[in-house]
Amino acid sequence: MADRPSLAWAPRAAALAALLAAPVACGPARNQFAPPCPGQAILGGAADIDLYRTGGSRDLTDLVLHGRIANIVGSCRPGADKNQLAVTTSVGVELSRGPAMPGPGIQVPVFIAVTEGDSILDKRTFLMQVAFPSNVDRITVTPGDVNMVLPISPTKSGAAYTIIAGFQTR
Repeated sequence: MADRPSLAWAPRAAALAALLAAPVACGPARNQFAPPCPGQAILGGAADIDLYRTGGSRDLTDLVLHGRIANIVGSCRPGADKNQLAVTTSVGVELSRGPAMPGPGIQVPVFIAVTEGDSILDKRTFLMQVAFPSNVDRITVTPGDVNMVLPISPTKSGAAYTIIAGFQTR
């Protein structure tokens, strides 16, 4: 008569299978990953600004300020409603004092906008107050966070939008 294998291992295998299955149930709930955020773009024509003394020429001696948009940073999270995406964005601006700057401070016009394709959905324009410390001709500043709420749906995520930034010259 052939020896039958022992089934003493069966309870241990069942316990091991139960332990291996347990971590799967402890993972994040469905759709708990970070939502897709909008893309970011710095507009070429609006990425730089040169401000000159009123009534002066466009000569270097009449330059009050040169600025450039250096970067856009931000984050996004689910909004208060399941069909909303809350976006927080800020812009890094590099500024250089020109020889015609009359004092330590100046206001610089900056904008942040949200686009979908060729349409501007929301645009925030603000004057950024900048003060140069004494003996400093170049600074990098961030004007602060801009908060926006974007509509999303199962067929349109935050990736359908683009955050753009630049200097508001008009």
